[in-house]
Amino acid sequence: MGQEFTEAAASRFARLSDGAQDLDIHYNDCDPAAGGETVVMLHGSGPGASGWANFSRNVAPLTSAGFRVILLDCPGWSKSDSVICATSRSELNARILKGLLDHLGLARVHVIGNSMGSHSAVAFALAHPEAVGKLILMGGGTGGVSAFVPMPTEGIKLLQKLYREPTIDNLKRMMEVFVFDAGDLTEELFETRLQNMLARRDHLENFVKSSAANPRQFPDVGHRLHEISAETLIVWGRNDRFVPMEVGLRLVAGIPNSQLHVFNNCGHWAQWEHADRFNRLALDFLTH
Repeated sequence: MGQEFTEAAASRFARLSDGAQDLDIHYNDCDPAAGGETVVMLHGSGPGASGWANFSRNVAPLTSAGFRVILLDCPGWSKSDSVICATSRSELNARILKGLLDHLGLARVHVIGNSMGSHSAVAFALAHPEAVGKLILMGGGTGGVSAFVPMPTEGIKLLQKLYREPTIDNLKRMMEVFVFDAGDLTEELFETRLQNMLARRDHLENFVKSSAANPRQFPDVGHRLHEISAETLIVWGRNDRFVPMEVGLRLVAGIPNSQLHVFNNCGHWAQWEHADRFNRLALDFLTH
């Protein structure tokens, strides 16, 4: 058994600069002090999201295997400072990640990204290829129009509505589309997520303002995917109603050293919906 980490015990802050603005950025640092490699996990863009909420089912297997795990809360989420982003959110998050790594003295890390976090991981790999070990991308990574699914997708429409009208009913509607089997979602999970959202109304308001200032927060980088040299595992839910599975096919076609794993009976939250199998898959990929 490895050391058990809690969100509170692992909670940290770093004061980072992005251009002319200084931001307090929250992260969780789960370091088994084994001198092993570091894995950074980047969360999605749902209201009330955080690194810990997105990846709580995935930390212990990695730390038990000797990895240091860092969960970054991007600007505009959880305990990090709020921002209005009028440019690329992917690139903003990538810059913040680089700033955090410099703050911690980490030259090279593996990166796991879910949804927005996957877009951000790709942006980071393009900007700082020397700082990336391996990549695991889930439910995102590049933008663009789907040839098969009306856009914005059903899930993204519900997410946008939740940002504008943060109610428990709208949260439940979004989460029931977010995962394949909504029966696993508990009232406690809903209430916790709602309280996280309402505790930071500035995050909600600034997300809406950001989308108005720049509707394409996550630009299409399909034409640059060939530049990514890192070994990459792409993971998708066959039943993803937020980001269509064809995006995963575009990623595996574009990234030279990549592979794709598809979970059936799985929505947009593969690392949570199929946690045990995802953890085995990720550990095997990172250690071989």
